[in-house]
Amino acid sequence: MTDTPPAGGQPAAPTPQPPTNLPVPPVDAPEGPPARLWDRMRADPQYAPEHLALEAVRRLGPEAAQWAARARADQPGVSADVLADQAARKFLNLARLSGAVSGAAGLPGAVLDVGVLAWTQARMVLHIAAAYDVDPLHTDRATDLLVLQRVHKVAESARLALGVAAGRERADALFGLGGQRPLGHVMLRLGVRLAQMAGVRAAKRMVAKIVPGAAIVLGTWANSSATRDLAERSRALYRPRGAAVPEPRHP
Repeated sequence: MTDTPPAGGQPAAPTPQPPTNLPVPPVDAPEGPPARLWDRMRADPQYAPEHLALEAVRRLGPEAAQWAARARADQPGVSADVLADQAARKFLNLARLSGAVSGAAGLPGAVLDVGVLAWTQARMVLHIAAAYDVDPLHTDRATDLLVLQRVHKVAESARLALGVAAGRERADALFGLGGQRPLGHVMLRLGVRLAQMAGVRAAKRMVAKIVPGAAIVLGTWANSSATRDLAERSRALYRPRGAAVPEPRHP
């Protein structure tokens, strides 16, 4: 059986095929917590770190995966440790900038600073995971974030808290259970919880961020120190067991 020739006896034109191997546009990841995440954390400050960790994996995981794939394509044969170093240096610089920019803006500025710092640190951890071929989009990365950032001591309690936060997120979306609370109390509680996540634990550091002048210097130092320590813990977690441990580095 033969195909019926087209009208006019001319051969049929081939069907256009979509081009393949087009470059994938880079993922547009926010530099700081999105507005809806800030709203969620203000409504539920007790679980602010859990809300941030969940949103970070959703919003920042794709960026980290794409970065690792692109970096390996651009640097054939590059080692995972080198990629992890590149990620740590990049986000350490962003953490320093965060501490210098918002230091003199009072309590709201201090809360903004530690929120952006916690978000930047989460972004770094997901990039380091991707450098070691650990899926940055997997839900387990939210658990890792809370343990690495020392919000929870063990994964089991982190998973439980994430489940509670996810449940509150769904309930608030359905029924609007956030409610209204005094802004000052909310900001202070939110700042403390985010500072814990970002590694800025000492009360004097939080107070210093509200004092003009000293805030800028101390904020930059605290952000750098906390972020550098987190990078080392992240490398230790994601580096394959039995792999040689590189010499200590200072991003």
